Amino acid sequence: MKQIISRISKDTNPSNNVQKSKQEIANIVYELVKIEIEKYSEIVKIEFGGSYAKGTWLSKNADIDIFIKFKKNISEEKLENISKKIGFTSLKKYAPYVRYSQHPYVEAKIKDTKINIVPCYDVKIGEWKSAADRSPYHTEFMKKSLTQKMRNEVRILKKFLQSNGIYGAEIAKQGFSGYISEVLILEYGSFEKLLKSISKIKENQVIGKTSNQFDTPIVIMDPIDDKRNLAAAISNENIVKFILISRAFLEKPSLEFFKIKKLKQSNKFWKNLLVVKFEFKARSPDIIWGQIKRATTSLVKQLEIEGFTVYRSKSYTDQQKEAYLMFFLESTQISQIYQKKGPEIFREDSTKSFIRKNLKNAELIWIGNELKIISLEKRKHTEAVSFMKEFLKKNLTVGIPKGLQGDFKKGFKVFVGNKNLSKSIKEEASELISVDGALIHFN
Repeated sequence: MKQIISRISKDTNPSNNVQKSKQEIANIVYELVKIEIEKYSEIVKIEFGGSYAKGTWLSKNADIDIFIKFKKNISEEKLENISKKIGFTSLKKYAPYVRYSQHPYVEAKIKDTKINIVPCYDVKIGEWKSAADRSPYHTEFMKKSLTQKMRNEVRILKKFLQSNGIYGAEIAKQGFSGYISEVLILEYGSFEKLLKSISKIKENQVIGKTSNQFDTPIVIMDPIDDKRNLAAAISNENIVKFILISRAFLEKPSLEFFKIKKLKQSNKFWKNLLVVKFEFKARSPDIIWGQIKRATTSLVKQLEIEGFTVYRSKSYTDQQKEAYLMFFLESTQISQIYQKKGPEIFREDSTKSFIRKNLKNAELIWIGNELKIISLEKRKHTEAVSFMKEFLKKNLTVGIPKGLQGDFKKGFKVFVGNKNLSKSIKEEASELISVDGALIHFN
C-alpha cells in the first residue's frame, strides 16, 4: 500500500514548471482584478481562495478562485452587479461567462486553467450573509492547519475520489468537494488512516465536533461552522461508494483504484429503459442540473403512483440544449388490473365509505383474509410511454418544475430503449442498467 500511495503522490504533486505556470496565470488575473476594484468603494479587498490558495490542487486540473469581499451593508443586487462588471471587464480577453451558485459569478479559462471571480461579504465568523462568505475563512483555516505532508495526502485523496467518479461539489455530481477532502485529511492525518476509519464508519457517525443533530448517513462538520454539516451536499449513493471503495482498497491495494474505468455496458435491459428527452433554452449549468434532477424525482413518484416499479433513475444534460430524464423500470408494460386494499373491518365509517365508493366502479370487490375489503381496479394506463406522454401533456404543472414547463410546452419525446440515443448519451444511460463501478473492485 505504501508503495502505491508513494507512486500516486508523485503523479498528483505539481512539478516546479507546472507550479510556475499556474502562479504566472494567477498573478496576471490578480492584477487585472485589482485594477478594476479600485473603481468601487463598496469593496474591502480581494484575495485568492480555493485549492490554489491552500496548496492542495492537483497537477492536472486546478481552478484559480479570486474572492471579491464587499462591505456587509451592500445589497445583494449591488454585490451581484458590481462583481459581474469587474469579472467581465478584467477577464474580457478570455471570453468570460456567468456561472451560478447562490450568487452569480464570472468564470473564464486561461490555457487549461479556469478562473473564478466570486463575490462575498466581509463578515465575522457566524454572521454569514451568503454561502461564499465562509470560503475566505476556509482558506485561512486550512493554510494554517495543513502541514505539507497533509497537503500531499489531500491530493492523493482527491485523485482517489476523482478516479472513482465521486469527486466534485457541483449539483450534477453531488460528490466530495475539495474542501471536504481537506477536512477529512485534517481530521485523520493521512489518506491511509482516513480509509481505515471510513471503512468501519457507523451510521450517523460524526466526523468533527458539534452538539447538533443531523439526518444524514454520516456527518462531516465544517471546522469553522459547528452548525454546518458538509455531508448534507453529498448524495447517499456517493457516500456508500466511498465506504465500499475504501474497504476494497484496504483489502486489496492496487493502482487500479486511481484509474478511471470504462463502464462495461450491459445490453440486457435496454427494453426496460424509459427516456424523456427535451430541449431547453440556454441557462447556467447549475440551474438546468437542479431543474432536471427535481423533474426526474417528481416523475419517479408519478410512475409509481400509476403502478410502475422504478428500479433506478437519473438525469443528464449536455449543458447546451438537450436534457434526458431516464428511468429503469421493472417493466414498461404492467397488468391491466390491480387490487386496492380498504381499511380494517373494525373501522366502521371508513369501511362503509370504501365499500360505497368502490362497489359500483370496481371490477370485483370481496372480503380479504387480512380483515380488509379488497377491490379489483382497472388501470387507465398499462404502457409506460403512453402514460408519460399523456401525463406530461395534461399534468405538466404537477410533474415538472416551473422553470422547465416552458421548455416542455415546446415539445418533448418519450421512448423506450437506446435507438434514439447518441453514443455519448447511450454511455450515460447505460450506467442505469450496468453493474456499479464501485462494486467491480470486489472481484
